[in-house]
Amino acid sequence: MKAQVIKSFGEPSVFEIAEVPKPEVIPGHVVIQVKATSVNPIDTKVRSGAVAAVAPDFPAVLHGDVAGVVVDVGEDVTEFKVGDEVYGCAGGFKGTAGALAEYMLADVQLLAPKPKNITMIQAAALPLVTITAWEALYNRGNIQSGQTVLVHAAAGGVGHVAIQLAKLAGAQVFTTASSEEKLSIGKQLGADEVINYREQSVEQYVKEHTDNKGFNVVFDTVGGENLDRSFQAVATYGTVLGIAARSTHDLSVLHSKSLSLHITFMLLKIINKEQRKDHGKILREVTRLVEEGKIQPLVDENIFTFDQVTEAHTLLESNKAIGKIVLKNEW
Repeated sequence: MKAQVIKSFGEPSVFEIAEVPKPEVIPGHVVIQVKATSVNPIDTKVRSGAVAAVAPDFPAVLHGDVAGVVVDVGEDVTEFKVGDEVYGCAGGFKGTAGALAEYMLADVQLLAPKPKNITMIQAAALPLVTITAWEALYNRGNIQSGQTVLVHAAAGGVGHVAIQLAKLAGAQVFTTASSEEKLSIGKQLGADEVINYREQSVEQYVKEHTDNKGFNVVFDTVGGENLDRSFQAVATYGTVLGIAARSTHDLSVLHSKSLSLHITFMLLKIINKEQRKDHGKILREVTRLVEEGKIQPLVDENIFTFDQVTEAHTLLESNKAIGKIVLKNEW
């Protein structure tokens, strides 16, 4: 079968098309005919070698998110049958094959039925970011109805889902963005208030929206210096949630404000086979919510093919995308 592979770490141009063996089904797994995948920041970090410890062996097939059709099932699999449409974040990391290929071997614990009311392209945008936001807000942050929740990056992959999940929990949701277009998207997704972080300092918007008290929960989906801004924006005894913390910070503010800090790194449960079932369970709930119209994916207007994976990675790293960048399989 055809696949996009990398034979060494490098820039987006490191991808090359290769013929690789089509996967054979094994117990507990299915083989998926891949219809679409999406590119996430972790995929670019794996490609570049920034997180070499979680990268698959060379020649490596990358990308975790997948939407497609089951074409073969393991002898002990009862959850799915041939012909089922499924989605999940099912590989592309250490010990697993990725979705940038015609077919993908996937552990059924990492999959769920694709929502019937969205396309394969839309479905491929959801798994990694939705699981990440779910684990951060619900499992780690334990957000409650009535809390004030600030979500950074309204039009980002994790951010756009986090707004919707926080709203479903009954929170009063605030979100940041850098342009009127992205602020408008935040509003459309359910945010109660939107904040242009280029026009207002943290001090200014904390004063305006919380009377200087700070937000109960701040979800930093950006990392770097934005984690420090999140410490500044959160209320005393509040909670900061992060998904990008490979950086150095002064944590004395956690002491002075008695804060909780929780970091979510969702792919650990893909690598740890004993915890994979948690992802499938979340995605089944997500399927229900999507079919009920309570969650919608935000997909960038630029849809790429698998032949254009270099361009897709380049766009993501430019920080100019609106929502998720999706690639469709036309092989």
